[in-house]
Amino acid sequence: MEYVLDTNILLTYLRKSRYSIYIDEKYAPLAIENTPILSVVSVGEIQSIAIQNKWGRRKLENLQKLLDKFVVADINVESIITRYAEIDAFSQGKLVGRPLNNTSRNMGKNDLWIAATASVLEIRLLTTDNDFNHLDSEFIDLELITF
Repeated sequence: MEYVLDTNILLTYLRKSRYSIYIDEKYAPLAIENTPILSVVSVGEIQSIAIQNKWGRRKLENLQKLLDKFVVADINVESIITRYAEIDAFSQGKLVGRPLNNTSRNMGKNDLWIAATASVLEIRLLTTDNDFNHLDSEFIDLELITF
């Protein structure tokens, strides 16, 4: 199985929290038979978190070991750029021919890139973030993990 992991899932693994144990037991995204994928945007987000929180050498080494387990998907791809625009317009209720059927949703720009990546790759997105809910079955195959 292939999974695109949202940045918040990556953080649960770094923290070695009980949530990461739950995710491993239920989805096993890092298992050898699965392909875990990160958007390059998540790599940037997690590196920003590391800088802002002044992570030390050991934590940075753990981060790199974790990142080495992932395939990193670039966003400098025409189909992902186009899908980003479509998802952003859809989220604002302004995508012609695809009504939102709800009030507009202001998604963070990084979340838009992550959703566009999962959508184009046609790979299930694992997240704990409710901001993706309106995209489920419309643009992405969403697996919202609640604890």
